[in-house]
Amino acid sequence: MADAEQQVHIVLVHGLCHGAWCWYKLQPLLEAAGHRVTVLDLAASGIDRRNVEDLRTFIDYSQPLLDLMASIPPEEKVLLVGHSLGGMNLAFAMDMYPEKIKVAVFLTALMPDTTNKPSYVPEQVLAGITPEEWLDTEFKSFGPPEDNLTSLLFGPNYIATILYPLSPAEDVALANTLVRPTSLFLQDLSNRNPFSKEGYGSVKRVFIQCLQDKAIPIEFQRWEIQNFAPDQVKEIDTSDHMVMISSPQDLSQSLLEIIADYYA
Repeated sequence: MADAEQQVHIVLVHGLCHGAWCWYKLQPLLEAAGHRVTVLDLAASGIDRRNVEDLRTFIDYSQPLLDLMASIPPEEKVLLVGHSLGGMNLAFAMDMYPEKIKVAVFLTALMPDTTNKPSYVPEQVLAGITPEEWLDTEFKSFGPPEDNLTSLLFGPNYIATILYPLSPAEDVALANTLVRPTSLFLQDLSNRNPFSKEGYGSVKRVFIQCLQDKAIPIEFQRWEIQNFAPDQVKEIDTSDHMVMISSPQDLSQSLLEIIADYYA
């Protein structure tokens, strides 16, 4: 167990269509190691009362994380972990509050750069997915036509075969019950300036590759690492996309190693 003075505040940010619930296996492992863990629902996710139709921008979607970061005293220097699309939420928090983050962990996540518009990396991953590969994912337009907003909701077949193929059946059932529609807010991201070198680019970054991921394939993860090299790369070869569900012990160990490397 970590000594009180070595206790790290870990903030876990979920990915597309998910919520704070997806960390239920990892959170107690990190807390048993003596660390403080915060899990949160992004807007219109988990048990957040908003619906995706209430949102217009990626900042709207990220607001719960940004509010949390605003409340954290700088001396805490949090470990920020983002899964999948959650890497984009991390980037906004890093750009706004770089002094409050010791290291940001991109967990088989979208990791933007400081050269291109924020939409660049999401657009690249989407370009590699054929319509057939989305299986039973549902897409729906919402909001004013000029905002060009589309929500998506993973279907049971996509969840079982793409997101959770190595995960226990009961977790697949849980996901089918709890996923909610979310948007990538691509037009909003395409209208924004690149993330800044002084903010986002100044924070230490670790990328954790998941070698069996079918949602963000390892080839794309490696492309991201080449596109905007992080300070460290780790890998987990036992997990599907939902690494916190399929390999929580391995993920916990990786995060504890990162804490040892960056908080010593």
